[in-house]
Order: sequence, then C-alpha cells, then structure tokens
Amino acid sequence: MTLATSLQKAAQRAIKKLGGEVTVQTVSGGSYDTATGQISENISSNGIKGVLQDVSVREVNELIQSGDKQLTIAAADAAAVPTTQDRVLISGVSHEIIKISTIEQDNEPITYELILRG
Repeated sequence: MTLATSLQKAAQRAIKKLGGEVTVQTVSGGSYDTATGQISENISSNGIKGVLQDVSVREVNELIQSGDKQLTIAAADAAAVPTTQDRVLISGVSHEIIKISTIEQDNEPITYELILRG
C-alpha cells in the first residue's frame, strides 16, 4: 500500500465521519434541438459526503467573492474529476463550481477543494 492510497482512505474516512450529504452533478453536452436552437444537457448525479465551510476573507479576490463556499470532497468518492461545468446540490440549492484545487500525493488525487457560488 502506497502513501497516496493510505492518504486517500484516511481522507475518505474523515470526510464521511465529519461531512454532510451533497450531490455532485456532472454535466455534459447533449443533443442540439434545431427547433429551439438550444443544446440539452446530460446530467449524472453522485451523492457523496463533503465538508462545507465559508471562504476566508484572505481568499477573496477577482474570482472568489465574499459569500462563496468551500467544499472538500474525497477523490475516492468522486465518480469523475469535477470541472467548472459541473454543479453541486446542497440542501436542494444548486451551486456552480468556480474553482477546483486538487490535493495530491505522488500524482494521485487525495481530495478536491471546490469553491462554490449559490
């Protein structure tokens, strides 16, 4: 067992114990409707645990605003690597993903830290 595998399991256990229920919605482009001129979305949902907190005042900049949230999820629980096109449902409220940071060990993702805007 490598250090990265051990860290993934430890992060997964800690987040499951301390986190709350969230749903990560992976959004991909669907088909083009010629009648309406719109592209439909294909959405797949993955219910997992995550640790939610407010962003600190130090983190506020051109991209991150006051009132944004930071969600930490275990990489082992994620069905896919999150992107800024995906969304997160927390208590029925949809949040868009503004920024993604990956915490890695030996090029293996341990956790994803998502900056969310509701």
